[in-house]
Amino acid sequence: MVVHRLTRDEARRVAIHAQLLAAPRPSDLVEVVERLTILQLDPTAAIAPSADLVLWSRLGPAYDPAHLTRAIEVERSLVETVAYIRTPGDLPAVIAEARAATHPSARAWMEQNASFRRDILAALAARGPLLSRDIPDTSVVPWPSSGWTNNRNVTKMLELLARHGQVAICGRKGRQRYWDLPERVYPVDLPDLDPDEAARLRDERRLAALGIARSGGTLTPGESPFVGAAREEAVVEGVPGTWRVDPAYLGLPFEGRTALLSPFDRLIHDRVRTEQLFGYEYLLEMYKPRGKRRWGYFALPVLHHDRLVGKLDATADRKAGVLTVNALHEDVPFTRAMTAEVDAEIEALATWLGLTTTRAQVS
Repeated sequence: MVVHRLTRDEARRVAIHAQLLAAPRPSDLVEVVERLTILQLDPTAAIAPSADLVLWSRLGPAYDPAHLTRAIEVERSLVETVAYIRTPGDLPAVIAEARAATHPSARAWMEQNASFRRDILAALAARGPLLSRDIPDTSVVPWPSSGWTNNRNVTKMLELLARHGQVAICGRKGRQRYWDLPERVYPVDLPDLDPDEAARLRDERRLAALGIARSGGTLTPGESPFVGAAREEAVVEGVPGTWRVDPAYLGLPFEGRTALLSPFDRLIHDRVRTEQLFGYEYLLEMYKPRGKRRWGYFALPVLHHDRLVGKLDATADRKAGVLTVNALHEDVPFTRAMTAEVDAEIEALATWLGLTTTRAQVS
């Protein structure tokens, strides 16, 4: 059995290569999503939507959000699933994994509402694509929630059906999603996969996207950061735990660059991995009261070559036409060269957004 012994520097460079954040930049949008496996969707747009920030940080000024919309809604080279954008080839394993992971209470609710499910499928077959508001709520049993999903039975059923591969998201009207039958949307067949085979495929794809990752740990909602027994075992000097590494990234020459990352970027999404490999602490603070924030509402992690070195607190005011830099927090003292590269990337972000840069006045 091969066990790779890596320094932290080597482990970080593997992760950065895998996430397409080394130089030179990639140039093809679909190939970027194929490598990353997912773009997380989030409605927060203090600077720009997260999916757009992730693609801009890889593709640079050549990226246009209209290209992503076209890839999903016209070319079907990418697909939107619940909370993520993916490539179609991943769908069979993603759906099989989601079916296997459906909570028993959700499964029971779907069974109790079999007639409601049939009504939705019939409506889409006859009149799709449809917004959720255009689909009657014929549920027999309401969704049992005391939170924000109360009285959102149509949306909840659509999302469960989408995770099971029975309906598909085919486009958007603003933030609202259009729904249709999968055979009208997905450019691939959806064969049934054995759950174990699906899990193996998903672990392999995750590791190809992350480069190096932990085998397992405590799961939280959303895409797992763990990769099971994928590829080969690794030991990282001075770092505890069992790691797996994709050997395709080992020994590659490394040329770093500076990048501003979305708070949902997969390079930093697993906070434990981020602290262990990069020595970098990060917390998304938009849910904290203003007075308790250390770095800002939607602070962007700053990558400089093979280290995470700070956080950019900035806000885009499109009406005023400015990107306001509220603060640039330095985790390590910036050299003159680092400052120049980070400032250049901030200017590049503003230019891409069609804004001019201004610095907030410190009182």
